[in-house]
Amino acid sequence: MFRQIGPTEILVILAIVVLLFGGKKLPELARGAGRGLRIFKSEVKGDLTDEQDGPEALEAQQKKSEQG
Repeated sequence: MFRQIGPTEILVILAIVVLLFGGKKLPELARGAGRGLRIFKSEVKGDLTDEQDGPEALEAQQKKSEQG
């Protein structure tokens, strides 16, 4: 049903993005997206380590959040 995106489609999408945002805004947008992904990645890793610690660590964390 859906076909793979080829190099032509990618070039068209990039051209539209450049036209919409301009060349000066693109580095800003990329930098912001990178920061957002980095924060998301660190939060996901933090949640995984919480789950691996067990229920005791989860209860302690909940108590901390209730007190603070």
